[in-house]
Amino acid sequence: MTTIPDPISGNWYCHLDKGQRFQVVAVDEKSKTVEVQDFDGNVHEYDCENWYQMEIELCEAPENWSGPLEIDNVDDLGTDITDTPRSDWNEPADVFAPKPEREE
Repeated sequence: MTTIPDPISGNWYCHLDKGQRFQVVAVDEKSKTVEVQDFDGNVHEYDCENWYQMEIELCEAPENWSGPLEIDNVDDLGTDITDTPRSDWNEPADVFAPKPEREE
């Protein structure tokens, strides 16, 4: 007998019958629903009763997991890459204030 894994937000699962991966993006305990996002970006909602009847198993995230999230900049992946040097992070805000107009 196969044990169906509990839905946990952020975890990736695989449909055993379809061979497709999806990620749980929300679990609502009050309404007893599970919201998932397929790798192609489609969002689906299942009630918990249907969740435990599906043929699924826990799996690893796909190699390119950023596809459905429309992340296209390296900086969006949570890296430390930035265009602003560390020395500029502590600059006073008034440096960026607009200059007053000249009186004529």
